Amino acid sequence: MDLAFTLEANRLAPLIAEAARLACGLYAAEANPFASTVRLQALGRFVEVAERGSIRQAARALMLGQPRLSRQLAHLETALGHTLLKRGTGGTVLTETGLRLREDCGRLLQLWGQISRTSEDRFRRAQATVRLGSIMPLGYESEIARQLAKLTANWAVSRPKQPLFISSNTAEELLRGLTNGTFDVVLLDTEKLPEDLEGAPIAASGLAVVGAKGSDIAVALRNQPIALPSPRSGLRLRIDTVLDMTFNDTERDQLSLLEIDSIPVILNLVLHYGFASVLPLASVAAIRPALHSIPLPSAFDMQYWLCWLRSAGRSAAGMAVLDTIERATMPAPQ
Repeated sequence: MDLAFTLEANRLAPLIAEAARLACGLYAAEANPFASTVRLQALGRFVEVAERGSIRQAARALMLGQPRLSRQLAHLETALGHTLLKRGTGGTVLTETGLRLREDCGRLLQLWGQISRTSEDRFRRAQATVRLGSIMPLGYESEIARQLAKLTANWAVSRPKQPLFISSNTAEELLRGLTNGTFDVVLLDTEKLPEDLEGAPIAASGLAVVGAKGSDIAVALRNQPIALPSPRSGLRLRIDTVLDMTFNDTERDQLSLLEIDSIPVILNLVLHYGFASVLPLASVAAIRPALHSIPLPSAFDMQYWLCWLRSAGRSAAGMAVLDTIERATMPAPQ
């Protein structure tokens, strides 16, 4: 199995490499690094003794018994294969090797603090984050894009300590993401919810044949190439219903269909390359009001559902997102 670094791992890679080099350099040439465990805590306690010049004072600062700290230091010296300290009645003095390793240990502990702090911050943030998957908007002026922006802005105000992560994909991938834990909540374009999900409809949009010439749907779609999303999207399933009710099997086989899982690309094909498509009318009108379109009957309207798996944790996340959407769409008090 091939593994690839995340962007965060690439960012931390120089720190990790330096930490690994310093850790290897702590051992004497003849020492076996795998023979005994050396904990970062032990390195930190060695640095404390080195800085205070006294095991007794370091033990007091660390709130440890002096015999216990002395045993830990002796174990560290054995594991590393170095004599680090000269003990005497006047205090504790670092050997030449101890002086060198004091600097290396200090730097290693500093690096580990940077690495672990980043990981802990990411873990805490990931645990608190609500992950929302959404169908792909037509563009920045589309209704879905506006609703998501409104949700994000209101979420930041109402829940400043709980990040909201939003990612767009096809309906099929969104459903898979709910199952495998990639998403807590998803916004789908579907006629009805699968039985294992719960949620609420939050909007509906009429569909239209866009980029078509004339007013006859059958003629327009028969005489132009048609750009469509793949069957992995809820919109495509709705479009297939339109095609099935407009053409018989022989006529449908003669249609020129081009499948593209990118709504912005489909819209560009319609605007600049003579293609027709079936898209949400309100979103198209917001982006290009003058684009000719043939509205479809309301029976073909797209329903947009906010949904989540039937479990306590997912329900809480889903209800939080739904509540924020409802608050964002409430009219301001007069």
